[in-house]
Amino acid sequence: MMINTDTIYSMTQANQNFSQIAKTVDRQGEAVVFKNNKPKYLVLDIENNDLLLDLTDDEKIDIVAKRILNKYIGAFKELAK
Repeated sequence: MMINTDTIYSMTQANQNFSQIAKTVDRQGEAVVFKNNKPKYLVLDIENNDLLLDLTDDEKIDIVAKRILNKYIGAFKELAK
């Protein structure tokens, strides 16, 4: 992944002035937030991102449901008993 240096922000900057990051995302389409000098978060404009536009609403729901199931599988197994 290539990172444009104009779209890099520190975690401190993100905490203190998220609106600046949002403006960058509006202009550039994305921004990267670094934590401990490593890229940690990618902020995207959902409406203008090709990765998400190709998915139907049902596909998006399936992805979220799978993430929730994987995260809480232990609780679901206990409830199933």
